[in-house]
Amino acid sequence: MSETPTELKYTSTHEWLRENSDGTVTVGISDHAQELLGDVVFAELPEAGQQIGQGEQLAMLESVKAASDVYAPVSGEVVEVNSALEDAPELVNEACYTEGWLVTLRASDPEEFGQLLDADAYLSSTAED
Repeated sequence: MSETPTELKYTSTHEWLRENSDGTVTVGISDHAQELLGDVVFAELPEAGQQIGQGEQLAMLESVKAASDVYAPVSGEVVEVNSALEDAPELVNEACYTEGWLVTLRASDPEEFGQLLDADAYLSSTAED
């Protein structure tokens, strides 16, 4: 059974978003997504300072099974990337909601948050997978 924290927002493409107290958001992939992907062996992350639009490719995760794109849940500027994934990409599998986060963004369009799913809606969408 996949873990789905209720305080996060989700996308139908399996990304999660956590709103931080400093106005930034942290983004990663859901537990469901990392289970589907399998053992992550490489993470290609964007550069800090890069502008990204909602729904655009934000990162790429490579597993023993396949490579998978990760999409930006909201538009914004990449503020920080999780450099720990360079040496330990398996953190995405081991702790996708904590140490396995991918990037921090400074969101540029607050209205985009209304398009995200809460945990219940996300769980309903994964039941169809």
